Amino acid sequence: QAQLVESGGGLVRIGESLTLSCAFSGRVFSSYAMAWFRQAPGKERERVGAISWTGGNTDYADSVKGRFTISRDNAKNLAYLQMNNLQPEDTAIYYCAAHVGSNWNRMHAYEYTLWGQGTQVTVSS
Repeated sequence: QAQLVESGGGLVRIGESLTLSCAFSGRVFSSYAMAWFRQAPGKERERVGAISWTGGNTDYADSVKGRFTISRDNAKNLAYLQMNNLQPEDTAIYYCAAHVGSNWNRMHAYEYTLWGQGTQVTVSS
């Protein structure tokens, strides 16, 4: 059974950087399109960005465009979320998610069938 496990969260100060990792276990990681979501207290889960099966295409929410970068290494069964210039509004639980269907750039959480447990990112002043 496929599984995702996030790591790399923590407490950082405004303007600092952090990289999250998402480890996949199961069959054929490259058949899954990946995404990162986040959920802040009292808010709905929002998609941060997504990456296609080979990593050749990415898409980002406007709120993180230019600061966050999603990448993947299919040989290592890993996906990454590089976060630069972090701000207090980036504080949330971050989740990686995956699906095997067509259209790699799915926008909604319900369209993803595989989820990690989440990792907390806190940005303090």
